[in-house]
Amino acid sequence: MKNIEINSKTDLQVIPKAENQKGIDNHKKAATHFEAAAKSHHEAAKCTVEAHGHSCVANEAQKEDVKHHTTKNLI
Repeated sequence: MKNIEINSKTDLQVIPKAENQKGIDNHKKAATHFEAAAKSHHEAAKCTVEAHGHSCVANEAQKEDVKHHTTKNLI
């Protein structure tokens, strides 16, 4: 990518209004989708934390079940 330095008004490039509006609309569309992606990532993170919590509780329940069966077999 070249760095272009504009020194005077005569060097400015004239962009048609319709093309400029198309660029603005594309930026808005991209921003909307990036916001939706960020929201999805936030929801996914919350679900991951919740799933981890359930997994920890399930592991504790399994350990208790193993202890129960082990002591039952020893008697």
